[in-house]
Amino acid sequence: MFLSMNWISDFVDLSGLDKKELISRFSLSTAEVENEIFFKGEDLSGVVVAEIKSVEPHPDSHKLHLLKVDAGDGKLTDVVCGAPNVRVGMKTAFAKVGAKLGDLEITPRDLAGFTSYGMCCSEKEIGISDNHEGIMDITDDFACGTDIKDAYEVDDIIFEVDNKSLTNRPDLWGHYGIAREFAAISGRELKPIETFDLAPFASLEKVDMKIENPLCYRYSCLKFENISKNVSPVNMRIRLYYCGMRAINLLADLTNYLMLEMGQPMHAFDSRKVEKIRIKTFDKPFVFKTLDGVERNIDENTLMICNDNTPVAIAGIMGGLDSEIVEDTSTLTLESATFDAVSVRKSTVRLAHRTDASMRYEKCLDPELTVKAIERFVKLLKDIDPGVKIVSALTDEYAFRYDTITVNIDKNYIDRYTGIDISSDRIEQTLKSLGFGVTRNGDAFSVVVPSWRATKDVSMKADLVEEVTRIYGYDNFDIHTAKAPLYPVREFVTKTTEDKVKDLLVKRYSLHEVHSYVWAYYDEYKELGIDVEENVKIKDSSNVNIETIRRNIAPTQFCQVKYNFQYASDFGIFEVGRVVQGLKSDGLCDEKKLLCVTLFSKTKTTEALYYELRDILAVLVGDIKQENISFKKKEATHSYQHTKNLNSVFAGNVEIGEIGVAHPCVVKAIDKKASIVYAEIDMEKFSGVEYKGIHYTAPGKFPEMTVDLSFVSKSFAPIAEAVKKAGSELVKKVSVADIYDDGDNRSITVRLVFAHPDRTLTREEVTEVTDKVVDLLSKEGIALKN
Repeated sequence: MFLSMNWISDFVDLSGLDKKELISRFSLSTAEVENEIFFKGEDLSGVVVAEIKSVEPHPDSHKLHLLKVDAGDGKLTDVVCGAPNVRVGMKTAFAKVGAKLGDLEITPRDLAGFTSYGMCCSEKEIGISDNHEGIMDITDDFACGTDIKDAYEVDDIIFEVDNKSLTNRPDLWGHYGIAREFAAISGRELKPIETFDLAPFASLEKVDMKIENPLCYRYSCLKFENISKNVSPVNMRIRLYYCGMRAINLLADLTNYLMLEMGQPMHAFDSRKVEKIRIKTFDKPFVFKTLDGVERNIDENTLMICNDNTPVAIAGIMGGLDSEIVEDTSTLTLESATFDAVSVRKSTVRLAHRTDASMRYEKCLDPELTVKAIERFVKLLKDIDPGVKIVSALTDEYAFRYDTITVNIDKNYIDRYTGIDISSDRIEQTLKSLGFGVTRNGDAFSVVVPSWRATKDVSMKADLVEEVTRIYGYDNFDIHTAKAPLYPVREFVTKTTEDKVKDLLVKRYSLHEVHSYVWAYYDEYKELGIDVEENVKIKDSSNVNIETIRRNIAPTQFCQVKYNFQYASDFGIFEVGRVVQGLKSDGLCDEKKLLCVTLFSKTKTTEALYYELRDILAVLVGDIKQENISFKKKEATHSYQHTKNLNSVFAGNVEIGEIGVAHPCVVKAIDKKASIVYAEIDMEKFSGVEYKGIHYTAPGKFPEMTVDLSFVSKSFAPIAEAVKKAGSELVKKVSVADIYDDGDNRSITVRLVFAHPDRTLTREEVTEVTDKVVDLLSKEGIALKN
């Protein structure tokens, strides 16, 4: 939001103070100011008010005119001008020879055979609006030769406040609220805002208005007629332009001006089109055309302002095209209202349309502002157009009132919080300067929170401490070491397990840790041919990419691989992140924390990469839990999974996740020559696996016996299971010694290690076990290799 120091100075005398330093102090104490401060008019000089005395057509051009201009220096100046609106007697902004307009310096210049000794300027050329349709038409009574900066408020200091820092401060969405802060910071008095007394009109007939839905907290309105002027004063247009708004017409400009001044959005209806005001919602959806000419779909939850049963505006967002102020409007009905902030915010999301008004309503505006804003509007309107007549009593319906908040606090409490000694007089002065009602009894204070701070901002003692200390100045605090007891905190098992996993993946395998958001990004998934699965969604989202929460991390990492694979031929990434896998029985999100590891390679086969990832998982489970890892065939249920190469991962008897290969379509979309494998581990399940501990056994005194058996089998798992079923305590170790695969046949050589702690084994004992294993496997169709 852009703010004008000229405007602020209307309400607090800042003369003699360094305004740039004040802005810096405001940034430290109240709201963040963007880095750049704009000194408007600083690069403008030599521009004066001048009168056009004669206009002659250029003999060789249909567009150019030959002018004689009185610039107040006792002579007429020859000027060549191409503006279409030049006329005799017109006063305009004239840049004399030597004048500067930004980087442009005015010099005598030959134009189509005639020399021009200066330039008649448009408002855009002197930097006070975007109007470049013709030269500036000055209708105010200024003598020729008057510097344009003396005539109008061209010189100004503009600074921008970050809107995010105003989220909890609805009172700061207007210049008057900002001026209150500057008054407190500088120790100067805040001037009361000038308003028009409407009490003499209380006997007039009221506007036919009724609130029919509690989403409208307060609605105030007033009717005028005999409006004769349509153009706003130049200074008003300059302020609007400097603060990021364009001038439209007097009535529209006044509503925008009041919004920027007091933070209260207002709307002016043509009274000919609005007779019975009703604030309500409708039972059925319909289409409504707003002021910008766009047709918008209105649902049953959107609050509307209506002329009886005909919608004329979307409450808190934008007016309708059919009731707008037009050039011949001479009677108007002025609206000043407050609405439920959540309702307005939800409506803007549904309509995908946020306006300057809705941004303020979303912040919980003070309902006490509505009447005061109308009184201020009337004051400004009558100053500009004295002939305006008020033809109704102020009509005001106050449907919802915020509670008055009183907070009791004392100096000792503030000193304990801040660690410094702030005097009671300073505390009282600060709170009063910010508009708080203060009743003091020694060092104790009973503080009444003003209405503009009571809607969502100040509610407890800590809030008052913040008010006092920020105005005191955080940079004025004495620097000293705080004394406080520190107690050791035992970390959760899930956290310690997570840290061990990260350390191992980084230190031993040099994998890169990444971080991502929880969204299933539709566009990125589509590029890889991955479906965005049905899951928990953000309601009324206007962006399909940040609508659905992801169920798994693997698709996210495939997208990350796509954006990074050109930087390295081989790499691995991992993340411990959040996912949501539907809803639980209580209706809450089933949120899980997963470890996802993805390996990418252009130099290794998919098989080799798959076994590499398998080994990584085996080390994770072995080192962290001292448990054996095993795998079991699993059916693919997601579009990014390979239909065959997918296995569940077990730590002991607990299933903790899965390991798989990316679907060929996904690989092709990234790099068809690459290999991509992934694993996802449920960190909660993994953390819950019992730690087996490290157990030591003394080396055997008797020699071991080793037997190699080759089986015609595609996998090792059934062989290991058969050895387990044989149930012999003599088997100390089972491992894969070799794999043979000629394309048609595949065999696995298994090495069995036998030992007995008390004696030397006989061949008969070993043969008995191996025969049992062979017999068990033969029943499953797995035979010894001939």
